[in-house]
Amino acid sequence: MWRSTYMKKYLKYIILFLFGFGGGLAGALTLGLFQGNSSNQQAGTTQVSTVSYDNETSVTQAVENVQDAVVSVINYRQASASTFSSIFGTNTASSDELQVAGEGSGVIYKKDGDTAYIVTNTHVIDGAEKIEILLASGEKIQGELVGSDTYSDLAVIKISSEKVTTVATFADSDTIQVGEVAIAIGSPLGSVYANSVTQGIVSSLSRTVTSQTDDGQTISTNAIQTDTAINPGNSGGPLVNIQGQVIGINSSKITSSSTSGLGVSVEGMGFAIPSNDVVTIINQLESAGKVTRPALGVHMVNLTDLSTSQLASAGLDNLSITSGVVIVSTQAGLPADGVLKQYDVITEINGQAIENKSDLQSALYKHSIGDSIEVTFYRNNQKQTVSIKLTHSTEDLTE
Repeated sequence: MWRSTYMKKYLKYIILFLFGFGGGLAGALTLGLFQGNSSNQQAGTTQVSTVSYDNETSVTQAVENVQDAVVSVINYRQASASTFSSIFGTNTASSDELQVAGEGSGVIYKKDGDTAYIVTNTHVIDGAEKIEILLASGEKIQGELVGSDTYSDLAVIKISSEKVTTVATFADSDTIQVGEVAIAIGSPLGSVYANSVTQGIVSSLSRTVTSQTDDGQTISTNAIQTDTAINPGNSGGPLVNIQGQVIGINSSKITSSSTSGLGVSVEGMGFAIPSNDVVTIINQLESAGKVTRPALGVHMVNLTDLSTSQLASAGLDNLSITSGVVIVSTQAGLPADGVLKQYDVITEINGQAIENKSDLQSALYKHSIGDSIEVTFYRNNQKQTVSIKLTHSTEDLTE
């Protein structure tokens, strides 16, 4: 009995010893293997990890949807005669030779048989004697200007559709929300950086961006504001949403501002022409090569630009309003003739407030020839409203 009990106890210790010894041996072997692998890694050649993961996001998908429709637009103009050095020695460029005058971006939006259509900015192709298009594939092809419009800063170019694989889709810009993702694709600083992608958000809607053309004409454009990085060369390229649809055509940015006479550097203030406005313009450019806009036929100045003596001379010194557009004269035969008079002050069109000439231009250009508009104005400090039918275009205006 005692021996049996002793043997059982002895056997128990043997089993525990064997388990402990086995576990220790296994641990030592594992550590040895790990240290061996570690030392091999340290002693051997460094390698790239083979760990794979899914790094596709909604942004990468959006870019993939539209990227191949984005192009670089290269503007060639006649060069002045000059001497230059190259790998072939010293040469003289004749005045007949074309050289790159500027580069921008564009997006292919339509493919119709053998022809494809690109929208870009007017200022990108301004003065071009030859236009080349650099496709996303890296191939260059000839482009032909279909038409351009200075006021909207939009132009349409046509190319052969043979090598076009992707066409962009326009979103409804009326459904855009402030804060949603905005992605710009284009060629900042030229085609050397073609198809660069930047991401931000829609910062604001319906911004009025006022600028001057080379001939001094003041234009006022409705725009989407974004903090997406836009640089010279991005002009004419698309601003897209998270679905890869075009919500606007990038056109300008503010880089500096003046506050109390001091220059202030500005970041993250880019602007794009809303897609709905783009579609309206490019359809007209495709069909007619130009955009026809209605004209009132008035010469005007901003009320706020007049001095106190000028206001008194025009009998406007006792006005109950502080802003508006003052009629200087009307052009014979055009819509305003016989309806509006000198020194009338326009303050509204169809209920939209008119504070300056840019506001009037913007409100007027939303209409077509044949439309009627309600014009609210002050005459002798009395508020009046009259209906004017827009029967003539800006082509009928005289200087």
